[in-house]
Formats: sequence, C-alpha cells, structure tokens
Amino acid sequence: MSSHPIRIQVEPRYLPDQSSPEDRVYTFAYTITMTNEGTAAAQLISRHWLINDSAGHTQEVKGLGVIGQQPLLAPGQSFRYTSGCRLQAPSGTMHGSYFFVTEGGDRFDVAIPMFVLEADTGAAPVSRVLH
Repeated sequence: MSSHPIRIQVEPRYLPDQSSPEDRVYTFAYTITMTNEGTAAAQLISRHWLINDSAGHTQEVKGLGVIGQQPLLAPGQSFRYTSGCRLQAPSGTMHGSYFFVTEGGDRFDVAIPMFVLEADTGAAPVSRVLH
C-alpha cells in the first residue's frame, strides 16, 4: 500500500500560571492538528509519546486515542486537540507517533516530529509555532 499522508502540526506553549519553577514544575500545553491528506478514511487508535527534559528526565506515555477520543478522519478532514505535560526543567522536547487504521484495515504509524518545549521566564508570554 502507498504511504498514508496524515500531516501533523504542533503548537506548543508554556503555561506560567500552572507552573512553579521554585518546585521544578514547568507546565506546557500543545495543540495538535492532524489532517488526512490521503484518499482513504483513517481512524486514530493510539498514541505513543517520549518526553525529555533538560534535567535528563524521560517520560513515556502510551494509550488509546487522544483526549478520550479516537477520531475517524475522512480524506481532507482535520482533527485538532490540546493536551499538556509537566517537566521538571524549563526546557525539553517531545516526539512520538500515532497509530492509525484505515477503513480497509491497513494499519500504519505516523511520526510526530520532535518539538521543543521552552519555558519563557521573562515578563511577556511567548508563543512559538513549529511546522
């Protein structure tokens, strides 16, 4: 079968109001937009994340769906959600994969490209968009 063109876009942001740097708690939100650019409908079944912080801690997250959902994406359709994570250091990275199944039964993984989580410790909030 040909490649399965699910496009992933990530928009991370630091949440200073939910963080406590003096306690080594840095909270981030990330918004994911997944778009089915293929010709067959595909359903997201599960996720796998690797979260690393600059202090050397690694978290692995596996589970069914995202935010309690397993969206079915028709060709051309997008699904957008926001989730979050906490680090023990002001910066880190996340990457992973989503597991999909097409209506025809084909199974495939879609890589989630690595993105940077960076706490803005200055006065003004900073928003970064990575594609």
